[in-house]
Amino acid sequence: MEVVLRPGLTDQVRDMIVTRPDIGFLRTDDEFILRFLRARKFDHMETFRLLAQYFQFRQQNLDMFQSFKVDDPSIKRALMDGFPGVLETPDQHGRKILILFASNWDQSRNSFIDILRAILLSLEVLIENPELQINGFTLIIDWSNFSFKQASKLTPNILKLAIEGLQDSFPARFGGIHFVNQPWYIHAMYTIIKPFLKDKTRKRLIQPECLPSEFGGTLPPYDMGMWARTLLGPEYNDETEYTLTYDALHVRESCGGGGGDKDMMKRSQSTVEAAALRQMDRETSTPLLALD
Repeated sequence: MEVVLRPGLTDQVRDMIVTRPDIGFLRTDDEFILRFLRARKFDHMETFRLLAQYFQFRQQNLDMFQSFKVDDPSIKRALMDGFPGVLETPDQHGRKILILFASNWDQSRNSFIDILRAILLSLEVLIENPELQINGFTLIIDWSNFSFKQASKLTPNILKLAIEGLQDSFPARFGGIHFVNQPWYIHAMYTIIKPFLKDKTRKRLIQPECLPSEFGGTLPPYDMGMWARTLLGPEYNDETEYTLTYDALHVRESCGGGGGDKDMMKRSQSTVEAAALRQMDRETSTPLLALD
């Protein structure tokens, strides 16, 4: 149950802005501040700290937020390649589930920063929904067929940047990060990022009825193009370039309407068949392994 918003709480947060003249607070209306309050359970001090980190992160990484819209070519490429995937069905706590098939990362098409920008833009769209401001998100990363060469691009600095952008500087509750089918070098990478992850982010599991069959769940296989079509519009398909600028109203309507015609997506959502993935789960790792 959400804490009741006390009168004047958004004003208390807004009044603290004068203490950070080094940061440009580009938006401070009640509706915007409310999402930060919800992310920090209405603790106004923690809320202001998060609000400051949100704008500070954008100031410190200006290149990441130039042309920060869905028709930017690099963001569009990442979305079309399934970064991120967004499941229609939430988990048992109402959290939206984002999925990443790591081996689908074609490093000749998308840099890691391209993918991070696409994820952050997707979160900006999703967080407009008050229910998601309250319930939050869960992230699943499937490492099947992710090569050592691909992993070598994940440097400590770039991983730290991603954690800062997602966990420490974005107004959302992250209910967990889950690895599936991770090879030994991903375990090694995890030892690097573990100190930066909050304890509660590392200790939560997802029920099978909330997941597609690729992850041992009971839902149908995931359609990788669903979220890209939601952002890019109903005319999107694999053969057509789509260049219209993202419109928040269109996105909100699409999110509530089921995401469009699934027949338009021709690509598979994963590089392995669901049955083979489940077999690998049994042989190499536990599906839906929480990072604890």
